[in-house]
Amino acid sequence: MKPDDHVCYCYGVSLRKLWNFVRRTRPRQPSQLSECLGAGTGCGWCIPILKRIFHEANEETPSLDVGLSAEEYAAQRQDYIREEKPKNRF
Repeated sequence: MKPDDHVCYCYGVSLRKLWNFVRRTRPRQPSQLSECLGAGTGCGWCIPILKRIFHEANEETPSLDVGLSAEEYAAQRQDYIREEKPKNRF
């Protein structure tokens, strides 16, 4: 994923916004990333990525590489929504 790709599709929150939020506010818990424009409070699909951003922010050289293209990430989210799995939680 690129910095301007959406991580939270429900609220249109990009990887860049989340990363800057973490650097600026230094949240104590992953759930505090929801304070960044509501990320993670909609369908819950992005919560695993939000947790990863939180944990990588504390590393010296964070990669922030999700391992997926924006298209693959969006397609997997559509599958998540379609299958109506239980919502991810922080």
